[in-house]
Amino acid sequence: MQQLPPWADAILIPIFSLLLAASLSACAILAIGENPMAAARLMVEGAVGSTYAWGYTLYYATNFIFTGLAVAVAFHARLFNIGGEGQAMLGGLAVALICLLIPWPHWILAFIFAAIAAMAFGAIWAAIPAILQAKRGSHVVITTILFNFIAAGFLNYVLVNLLRPASSMDPASARFPETTQLPTLHDLLALLNISFSKAAPANVSFLVALLACVLVWHLIWRTRLGYEIRAFGHSETGAVYAGISPFKVIMISMLVSGGLAGLMAINNVMGEAERLTLNATEGAGFIGIAVALMGRSHPFGVVLAAILFGALYQGGAELALWTSIPRELIIVIQALVILFIGALDNMIRMPLAHIYSAFRHS
Repeated sequence: MQQLPPWADAILIPIFSLLLAASLSACAILAIGENPMAAARLMVEGAVGSTYAWGYTLYYATNFIFTGLAVAVAFHARLFNIGGEGQAMLGGLAVALICLLIPWPHWILAFIFAAIAAMAFGAIWAAIPAILQAKRGSHVVITTILFNFIAAGFLNYVLVNLLRPASSMDPASARFPETTQLPTLHDLLALLNISFSKAAPANVSFLVALLACVLVWHLIWRTRLGYEIRAFGHSETGAVYAGISPFKVIMISMLVSGGLAGLMAINNVMGEAERLTLNATEGAGFIGIAVALMGRSHPFGVVLAAILFGALYQGGAELALWTSIPRELIIVIQALVILFIGALDNMIRMPLAHIYSAFRHS
């Protein structure tokens, strides 16, 4: 089959996938008696039409950047880490313990140690499936899925029996002290005399997510370890022949992946909720799979895809609020994007490759 150039693979295929997903979504909106153009306009305005909307879009995008990077790092080693949800849950538990058990004098210290703890808990939770894969041959897809359920059950027990205040019926921890509350984008931009919505939950974690993208890019494409990860992902047999240890690559890739997923908790647990709740992750671990696929496992692509999915989340909430279109339709749109980018990738790739070949030889 004719190969597409890298820029076409990274840009054209996701764009056409989005167009196809949008077309089918428009048909679904028509079927329930709503105007697709009006719905699209309302979604765009709800997602990026104000600083308040941007604040929520970037808040969701921050979660998706962390989980998208987690999946992307594992992808490069040909590992499918579907355990981001459970790893983020354990990261949230680490953040709650750090914020509740230690009297911090300033948010910066609390933030640093909470981030380290979140990465450590996420990495440890990913290490067990990694060992099972490297030593026992247990498929990482199966084990990481199962570990999501184990993490959910464990978190439920801890919240209900250990962290829940005695006077509360809500399965959630106590609210974190004020000295652990993170500055929002409103607070940060106010230092530059830039107006931004005070009610939006986007916070300093967004900047950490962007820094994580730079560090992942450096790791994968500018270090010897990154070369080993990519070589192993392209050909395990060739990597072994070149002296690369499969155990080392599998373990390090999954540890980094789990650490990134756990780091998500600084945004949703420490930055937004300011307490640990039972469903704090809100499915972000699974959305990270779609983000990594759409971003072609490249940190820059992950950022763009995360912002898109963040806009879908925020725009979908506005759509459900002001129209009779259910919020679940946004899940349908996300599913269609995943379907075309993942399962039906060749359905778009092959016609584009033929068109590219025709133009190239004309």
